[in-house]
Amino acid sequence: MTSAIILQVGGTGMLGTLVPMVLIMVVFYFFMIRPQVKKAKDHKKLISELQKGDKIVTTAGIHGKIVDLNETTFLIEVEGGTKIRFDKTAISLDATKASAPKV
Repeated sequence: MTSAIILQVGGTGMLGTLVPMVLIMVVFYFFMIRPQVKKAKDHKKLISELQKGDKIVTTAGIHGKIVDLNETTFLIEVEGGTKIRFDKTAISLDATKASAPKV
């Protein structure tokens, strides 16, 4: 009778350690990894939909209008007619859609 109790306690210890670790990984995935993947996918979609004439805001906070598009860069015209070339990853917001009234 004593050996049955010892065997039962040993089996529960392994399961008792494994279940919390799996739960921590699941929570970590849903609260940390999944939102980041969704955010990256949305940003990639935003960049692919931009075209000439759209007003944008860069990650540095520079506001401008897209004058030219390349595969990896945008040429942006800022106030005063100055043109600056930015990498596509530096775009943080499409100000044309953000300022448009919602219907």
